[in-house]
Amino acid sequence: MLDWTDRHFRYFSRLLTRHTWLYTEMVTTGALLHGDVGRHLRFDEAEHPLALQLGGSEPDELARCARLAESWGYDEVNLNVGCPSERVQKGAFGACLMAEPALVADCVKAMRDAVSIDVTVKHRIGIDQIDSYDFLRDFVETVAAAGCRTFIVHARNAILKGLSPKENRDIPPLKYDYVYRLKRERPDLEILINGGIRTLDEIDAHLAQVDGVMVGREAYHNPYIMAHWDARYYGDPSPAPTRAEVVEQLLPYVKAKLAEGHKVRNIARHVLGLFQGVPGARQWRRMLSDARCLENADERLFLAALEGIRA
Repeated sequence: MLDWTDRHFRYFSRLLTRHTWLYTEMVTTGALLHGDVGRHLRFDEAEHPLALQLGGSEPDELARCARLAESWGYDEVNLNVGCPSERVQKGAFGACLMAEPALVADCVKAMRDAVSIDVTVKHRIGIDQIDSYDFLRDFVETVAAAGCRTFIVHARNAILKGLSPKENRDIPPLKYDYVYRLKRERPDLEILINGGIRTLDEIDAHLAQVDGVMVGREAYHNPYIMAHWDARYYGDPSPAPTRAEVVEQLLPYVKAKLAEGHKVRNIARHVLGLFQGVPGARQWRRMLSDARCLENADERLFLAALEGIRA
């Protein structure tokens, strides 16, 4: 989720759920090998368990980046074989790699040989007009033979030409049954499902068929759904924080990041959906997205916006 699951959103998410695995935005191998490593890999210790998602197609470069992930303290490194954007296609990685399962297998093996942390793969069920279950099964079989044990399956095809990344998240039909069948046929693998999952009941239904669920857009736009996950899925008896408590717990982080030179807007944009469905939510969103309110603001802006909820 490029530009969404940055370190600020992940810290905010951790205030809602202590146990859920968090994933970074996709970071390209080029950005790590030729850019500012710290800017891409720095994170707060509170974010664990945390996976670094990589984009790339050169085994040696991915192995080097996997070593960086391990040395920086990440718990998992994930290879993205699902992103359909044209920018990613030009780099010959992302969803277009589904057409080259042997190359994906080589990438996985190189990363597994380089690190001791888990190496996982996130992918689609097919590309363009190739939408048979056999294509998905054969892809997973090839990559699993290289040692990958965990597959996160976005249950849609990726249409590489003709659809935007946004349209690729909505238009290709969801085929959850493909993922269920994959799990039945490969019970030895850890199979997680992704795509269009919005409610707790839907998560429950999927967990009856597969090992795990990845929630993306709903967790971002309606983040308080995450407050229910620790008790429901991890057996944590701790009471879920209220929305107001989450705001108050976020303030020290905001203050610390402002002292480091970060801008309030870069944090505020991630919490706009916290009060979704609650009276006063419009005022919360307005204050935290209004350029005039954000200009020269500090952590007290969040408290001011919270007053609209309490009123």
